[in-house]
Amino acid sequence: MKNSYIKSNLHTHSTFCDGASSIQENVATALLKGFQVLGFSSHSMYPFWTETYMQPERFSAYCREIRRCQSEYEASIQIRLAFEADYIPGVTVPAHERYAEFKPDYLIGSIHFIFQRDGMFAVDHSPRILREGAQKYYGGDFRSLIGDYFSLEREMLEKGDFELLGHPDLIRKFNDAEHFFTENEDFYKNELKEMVNVLAKKGIATEINTGAISRGYMKKPYPSDYFLSLLRERGVPIAINSDSHASHQLDGSFELALACAKKAGYTEIIYDIDRTGYKFCALDK
Repeated sequence: MKNSYIKSNLHTHSTFCDGASSIQENVATALLKGFQVLGFSSHSMYPFWTETYMQPERFSAYCREIRRCQSEYEASIQIRLAFEADYIPGVTVPAHERYAEFKPDYLIGSIHFIFQRDGMFAVDHSPRILREGAQKYYGGDFRSLIGDYFSLEREMLEKGDFELLGHPDLIRKFNDAEHFFTENEDFYKNELKEMVNVLAKKGIATEINTGAISRGYMKKPYPSDYFLSLLRERGVPIAINSDSHASHQLDGSFELALACAKKAGYTEIIYDIDRTGYKFCALDK
């Protein structure tokens, strides 16, 4: 019999990367909020790093602190060790072989940066940086930029070895306010369909991510309602995650995310991932 709804968050950042709350603070808040599973997923492009990503010399300390909390709180909450690992073509890939020494319970694969021969830019840092990147590298052609973004995600899915695709349409983060592109256009919908085809073929789950709502950029989560309906049609599993960067955000907009999942036709979600695979719970009617 399927478990009834279990409150969990598998996408959590802390002071080991760009989060505002420590691992201990996140655990304490999770207990107060009634979480049964909490997964930490520090930003990583191991063995490389940027100022907002975890530095290689901090990985061991990160793992020790999570293992300490696992032992201390094992009677009250399941705590998971993971990384949100970026894909950089030809440089680093989210794969368990690369992170083997740290023995993560799971990996989240994400695309935050678009790399070009003479530079790079983040698609989620700010509207200004996204606009400048589009102008500098694409002559302002957002259609080409979006094509490259989803192409990188598909390439990461083909080359990586990870359990969860992070915020699959992150490129939308600033679109509500800035209107960089029209999401109803066929070219964009076709990109989403291609993404769903690859996800279904690879058997990799994705998430309903409420992080941009907590940070005031969006009113609804990733993925969009249309994208989520495609994912449901192809049977792609989902988890509901806050992408929390501060402990008070741990369950930010979860009720909205649950409503989106139900509207799309989901009857169960992933509440935990460990080395045995995905664990599912039912959505309450």
